[in-house]
Amino acid sequence: MRWSLGSYDICFKNGQYGMLSKFFTYGNTLPTQRSAHSKYGGLFQPTMTECIRLLSDPRGGQSSSPQSQAQRTPSMSLPPSDPFSASTLTYSTNGLDSFPAPAAYPSRRHSWLHIFPEGMIHQHPCKTMRYFKWGVARLILEAEPCPDVLPMWIDGPQEVMSEKRTFPRPLPRPGKHVEVTFGELVDREGVLEPLRRRWQTLKERARRKPGREGWEMMEVDERLGVVDDDFLRYGPEAEKLRIEVTLAVRNEVLKVRRQRGLPDEDPKRGLAETFKREGPKREGEMADRSVVKDM
Repeated sequence: MRWSLGSYDICFKNGQYGMLSKFFTYGNTLPTQRSAHSKYGGLFQPTMTECIRLLSDPRGGQSSSPQSQAQRTPSMSLPPSDPFSASTLTYSTNGLDSFPAPAAYPSRRHSWLHIFPEGMIHQHPCKTMRYFKWGVARLILEAEPCPDVLPMWIDGPQEVMSEKRTFPRPLPRPGKHVEVTFGELVDREGVLEPLRRRWQTLKERARRKPGREGWEMMEVDERLGVVDDDFLRYGPEAEKLRIEVTLAVRNEVLKVRRQRGLPDEDPKRGLAETFKREGPKREGEMADRSVVKDM
């Protein structure tokens, strides 16, 4: 099965029981809270847990950590009770709403997840990209086993629905050429697994905390897709690792971009700091001539 992410404040803005919400829910779209529009957004929101579990193999799969592999059993992926009463078959994005939890069903695990890692509309005349969001790193580091990553380059929608279009603005522009280019699967052993091993090392360090009698072993939440430890959430090494993962994935997309005959872009465009220098402006035409819209 294939799943995708949709902004809560756009795709689900009329409530979980509204027609728009039902349309996207039945279309295998998961509600994502965005930090710019909700206090419930961020890297560790419940929808990210669902995504990590959807990517994971319900039979256990192969893990880069023998210890975590030994702790995981197929029964951990099964719903604990019947579909009519199990609360684990739903989840909430804000403590008030309730959405189906597709990852509760083993038959839906090990699925494809289609994401746009820039997280917003970005149309540049030279077809360059913004930096990728850190959620990409969580999907790769925490899913079990390491997921396949298939980079894609989509060119043309920026002409069909240009942010500079005038009347009639709601209508797509006909006669435009759209191309979708698929790259090769990313080399898991050469590119992704070394990064995942570093994540497992950080998890082992999180278990060891200084105490009165030296180092003490602490309990770390081993539930798939759940990160509660502050060291793993906000520690500088964890954040540095997430940056490296997103840059690695972005470089794989750049390879596909290069296949389309486009020149290499400035490496600084892959860093969030590059765009912070433009100031607090979030939407409209930016200093680099790109048009950005936060939806």
